[in-house]
Amino acid sequence: MAVEQVPSTPVDAANDTLSKRPLYEGSTQYQHWRFSPEQLHKTREVLNTDAIAAIRSTFEADSPGSSSDIQFLTYEEEILLVKLYVTKITQLCGHFRFPEEVEATAISYLKRFYLKNTVMDWHPKNVMLTALFLATKTTNHPISLEAYTSNIPRTAPSDVLDLEFLVAQSLAFEFAVWHVHRALWGIWLDAQDLPIPVPPERLQQAYDSALQYVGTSRITDAEFLFTPSQIALACLSLADHDLALRWATAKGVEANMETIEKVAIMVTRDGVVPSVEVVREIDRRLRLCKNPEKVVGSKAYIAKLAKVEREAEVKRARKAEEIRKAMEDGDPFGSELNDGARVIADLDEDD
Repeated sequence: MAVEQVPSTPVDAANDTLSKRPLYEGSTQYQHWRFSPEQLHKTREVLNTDAIAAIRSTFEADSPGSSSDIQFLTYEEEILLVKLYVTKITQLCGHFRFPEEVEATAISYLKRFYLKNTVMDWHPKNVMLTALFLATKTTNHPISLEAYTSNIPRTAPSDVLDLEFLVAQSLAFEFAVWHVHRALWGIWLDAQDLPIPVPPERLQQAYDSALQYVGTSRITDAEFLFTPSQIALACLSLADHDLALRWATAKGVEANMETIEKVAIMVTRDGVVPSVEVVREIDRRLRLCKNPEKVVGSKAYIAKLAKVEREAEVKRARKAEEIRKAMEDGDPFGSELNDGARVIADLDEDD
């Protein structure tokens, strides 16, 4: 029988389009962790509003009228608190001498976590410690839990392990991160072959200075709004504007320098470590508006545990009843296994 010939052009065209698409655009980072400024603002605003409503309801259920005097955190204040713990990751990486890949990955994990969660539920301190420990594993620079926690004052292994699944789940188990420092390295290598050579000393100085700006960019929202290469070029532009422009011209992307200027402005404007006094005041208020269901020993915490246990007991009872009925019906292994046995029996009959 003749086989109908299917035109190959559409498939070939699709494959050609895919082959021309930058690898970054196929990443989970591009697809799930990139926003417009409006989307990022809305995401945080809604998360903060919903959290306040839920926590207020919990306070009121425990003691009517108790939430009226509580000053909940704004999402801008939440950002400031997270920013401070971003800098703590850098300090810890210096202490442990972790490579830059670990530091950059952990910072991305921490910032992504708080696009799904609020500091009023989960304080950044333990989330930061967990994000960093997770990053050592996902970047293939593992350290034992004991060696990790024993070098951090007032930290027990449970402080890390208790949150590890929550952090991974909040990241949607998307652990790969495309980093700015890698993009900068590529630009620097390219810059060594510009049509008009640049003195090696100038190239090295520009690269070293740009790396400092890359570190500064991690405090900002740049990674949620721009590509790693755009941020890298902006950092090079801050270090040596003429060199960045010459590279962009040689690559035919000089028209994008307007966007690069926007990134550079963000890095210099927002890449500032928040005042310790300001953050200390935010942290003080956080103790008063923290979700009581997350405070060990509180009435709300005990009630939440009891609810979870009741739900688990109902689930266990339902499972036990299913097993009992299966045993009574002569089906001790469950219908799925018997379905498989019937398929095998049918095949034997066909033979």
